[in-house]
Amino acid sequence: MAVHGLGGSHLNWISLAPLLTPTCRLVALDLAGFGHTRGGGRSTSVRGNQRLLHRFVTEVAGAPAILVGNSMGGLISVLEAADHPQDVAGLVLIDPALPPDLRTRPDPVTAAIFAAHFTPGAARRRARTTPEQAALDILWLCCADPGRIPHEVLEAHLQLARSRGYYAEMESEFVLATRSLLWTLARRRQFRATLDGIDVPVLLIHGDSDRLIPVAAARSAARRHRRWRYEELRGVGHVPQLELPGRTAELVLDWLDAEGVSAAEAARAAGRRTASSTA
Repeated sequence: MAVHGLGGSHLNWISLAPLLTPTCRLVALDLAGFGHTRGGGRSTSVRGNQRLLHRFVTEVAGAPAILVGNSMGGLISVLEAADHPQDVAGLVLIDPALPPDLRTRPDPVTAAIFAAHFTPGAARRRARTTPEQAALDILWLCCADPGRIPHEVLEAHLQLARSRGYYAEMESEFVLATRSLLWTLARRRQFRATLDGIDVPVLLIHGDSDRLIPVAAARSAARRHRRWRYEELRGVGHVPQLELPGRTAELVLDWLDAEGVSAAEAARAAGRRTASSTA
């Protein structure tokens, strides 16, 4: 079950999915406020989207499931595992949103971009930005080397941006998601306690050139949770599943055969039950 991050969509998994589906059943959703899922009166906050994820896991994907979360999707997956442990068999966290290491200075470009969303006139500026440019801006920010993204994958993201267009609530939905994400991370002790309470197999993958979630945060989490498997990718940014999908798939499949084998078996049984109930 794949969960995208802030500003992302189900297409963030388009390169990784074909490498996993010969072995795994992979289902991806668009969180509220992103992709093809408008808020439509639903909260686009972290907790609001956790509720959406929980319904998707229990009513569509089949529980227990292995949650594969990137960025904000990783944080939401952690919250789901903490609140509904019976529905989560394991976690694959790919550059998840984590509280920053206080000794690490934030990337100035990233900080400026986020700050711009909270200044007067942000909605007007966003409305003037073409959907294609907005999609390119996100990929540029998230990738250490955007040139690694194949043309067809880039074009799929641009086509989604064109079809999604701009609507009046888009800015407020994004700002709510961003504020709730930052607020959750700011409550460091509470979130750390949430991580400490996770009792399922965890694979943590992080790019060492991530400008949004510096690698120091992932290293700190890995030191604190020795039972997790930690894999670091050199020269990779915030979305390894798009920049290095082959290596990311290798790490996931190897983990499923080792530390994550119990999670794989539980999720596989849930998948069979889901398939038989819909047949």
